[in-house]
Amino acid sequence: MSSLWLLFIGLAMLAGGYLLYAKFLGERIYRLDPAYATPAHEMNDGVDFVPTNKFVLWGHHFTSVAGAAPIVGPAVAVIWGWLPAFLWVTLGTVFFAGMHDMGALWASTRNRGRSMGMLSGRYIGARGRNLFLVVIFLLLLMVVAAFAVVIKNLLISTPSAVIPAWGAIVVALVVGQMIYRWRMNLLLTTVIGVTALYSLILLGDAYPVELPASTLGMSPATFWIVALFVYAGIASLLPVWVLLQPRDYINGVQLFIGLGLLYGATLLSAPDLAAPALNDNVPEGTPSLVPLLFVTIACGAISGFHGMVSSGTSSKQLDKETDARFVGYFGAVGEGLLALGAIIAATAGYATLADWEAVYTEFNADYWEPPVYTFAHVFFNAERRGDEEAREGAIQLLTELNERGVPFSGAPGLGDRPLYFQNYIERTRDFVESNLGPDLTSTLDRVEPSSSTWPLTRAVAVKPRDPPPTPNPPTWLTR
Repeated sequence: MSSLWLLFIGLAMLAGGYLLYAKFLGERIYRLDPAYATPAHEMNDGVDFVPTNKFVLWGHHFTSVAGAAPIVGPAVAVIWGWLPAFLWVTLGTVFFAGMHDMGALWASTRNRGRSMGMLSGRYIGARGRNLFLVVIFLLLLMVVAAFAVVIKNLLISTPSAVIPAWGAIVVALVVGQMIYRWRMNLLLTTVIGVTALYSLILLGDAYPVELPASTLGMSPATFWIVALFVYAGIASLLPVWVLLQPRDYINGVQLFIGLGLLYGATLLSAPDLAAPALNDNVPEGTPSLVPLLFVTIACGAISGFHGMVSSGTSSKQLDKETDARFVGYFGAVGEGLLALGAIIAATAGYATLADWEAVYTEFNADYWEPPVYTFAHVFFNAERRGDEEAREGAIQLLTELNERGVPFSGAPGLGDRPLYFQNYIERTRDFVESNLGPDLTSTLDRVEPSSSTWPLTRAVAVKPRDPPPTPNPPTWLTR
């Protein structure tokens, strides 16, 4: 099947969503009013509340919501086949993401630019609102930390990215002056800004930046993370028109140019889809399609984080209420276009199905983690009982455990008092082998993982009369 079918059908659905459904939402549901005085005008302070050209604000909103997630998520989700990912991205963008972004933007605009966290107090009370704000803060903290680690790794692994990444800040500062101070034509400003960004890529290739082992007493990883947090702190204090808006706008335009190149290449080459529509031959250990598809593809179909952007910054810069359709809904459509491009690239970029399967099998192996063992240690003291009595007691107890189906949590009170651990929770194979011997380890290797948490296995030890200095029972009776 040609990938052009996905391209044309996907583009038609997203275009229809913006032209038809978004229009319906704006006119019939949200009743957008061009005469409504938005918070950007009523509360204009030149810092956070700034009336903004809808194209510039769209760039800010689009770039803020479209990070790595709409690329990585769909690229992973096609492991179940391209059809589920395609349907979720297109239908999710049209009926969920676009409506959500546009609705959050409208709601915040109608409430003096308040965030979703503050608006929630009207419906769940002050305590619920405060708890919600704490959750939002912690989630944002996790996002910032994760992004800092990802960018740090990029700057270390790809020295040629250092100049383009940090140089974009300088370009954004100049673009902000060109738009708001020098009142230059937006199209000319856009061309100059994007050209400067691409020039920085060439400059970065010519002059890669690799930090020494120690910079200001910090390793490269620590230095970059500290630098990123310092930058984020300064950027958050500056007026939005100085850095936030122009940085996001020119990056958004650059991203759309990349999408144009991707879709143009698809039109010219018209590659066939190598991946199956529904993949039954998934690698071992792959989770089920439902519900993991809807978790794997969040950005690109629907993401609550978009509400934070719509109500946190975009609503404070909306020039006219009717711009909410273009900024909010079309911003989500832009992310859907990015996710659609990722699906096409991840399924049509291979010559054969075998090539595609080989890559996704290796992909699974890259994220494979070694098994861990969880089991109970029920101990019988052979020194006190004698070898024969201890052995008989162990066999009898093991039989009772199996017959009665005693849960894992019920094992610690059984047998004699052990010298050390009774429960082993998620221990590695090396730990088990070094502490409890190869016999038990090989036995655990042969045990099929249980579908439930408890019990994975039960083990009963018979201890010799002359124990080694470190307990290492040589004989294990196990189910």
